[in-house]
Amino acid sequence: MMEKINATLEGYFVLLGFSNWPHLEVIPFVVILMFYLMTLIDAHVHTPMYFFLSNLSFLDLCYTASSIPQLLINLWGPEKNISYNGCMIQLYFVLALGSTGCVLLVVMSYDRYAAVCRPLHYTVLMHPRFCHLLAVASWVSGFTNSALHSFLTFWVPLCGHRQVDHFLCEVPALLRLSCTDTHANKLALMVTSSIFVLIPLILILSSYGAIARAVLRMQSTTGLQKVFGTCGSHLMVVSLFFIPVMCIYLLPSSGSSQDQGKFIALFYTVVTPSLNPLIYTLRNKDVRGAVKRLMGSWSLW
Repeated sequence: MMEKINATLEGYFVLLGFSNWPHLEVIPFVVILMFYLMTLIDAHVHTPMYFFLSNLSFLDLCYTASSIPQLLINLWGPEKNISYNGCMIQLYFVLALGSTGCVLLVVMSYDRYAAVCRPLHYTVLMHPRFCHLLAVASWVSGFTNSALHSFLTFWVPLCGHRQVDHFLCEVPALLRLSCTDTHANKLALMVTSSIFVLIPLILILSSYGAIARAVLRMQSTTGLQKVFGTCGSHLMVVSLFFIPVMCIYLLPSSGSSQDQGKFIALFYTVVTPSLNPLIYTLRNKDVRGAVKRLMGSWSLW
């Protein structure tokens, strides 16, 4: 417990990030900065047509804001410290928003299932009051899960060094700093990861499986193309988010895989939240108009 107190008093962690490749840090800095600007540069992308999509867009904006600015600072200069309180706050919000995203993607897949497979009952199944209840449940469950793991993680006694072998404060990376047995923490993380990752993934695949069967019975070629186009973009988001999360939180880690894990984590912390608004609304007129405005402003430069 003394190590825990000392780490708190000294007040910072060192995020090693990609320091094993110091000459290459400028490359991820530029790429990540471009992805981050995509989430901020045009407000029309964040005013989508659907209620759940607006929740996802707001979540993605908060998700990137909780991790990417600190990552950019670490990549740009030699200073890679983060305060103890800053690390606690980042851990809580990254995990809370990630968990919320998992549940929200399930809700969105059910919305697509109701629209395609139960069109005559859609307005009853997806009543506005029920939609608001689902959205609230997504946010509450995600933040509750994060509160549990944040409490368990920051009560674990730490070893003397404070070097976090990651580019952000994340539960698996912080548990590796512990001087004590962390099997209870890892078991709790495995159980909740199964609840928030495996079960949602199964439900999402089941929803889209039912949609695929319903679509194959359609006679309209235009309807087929529209539904497959929409569901295809949704499944792309699901793959880009859930597969990397499963690799980090559900597969056993080893010392040789730490560097590989950092690049995998970039997908669910940077790539997917930045591309979600574009992928989900790729066929919307608002997005096409936003892209035209951006292209026009760049051409003026």
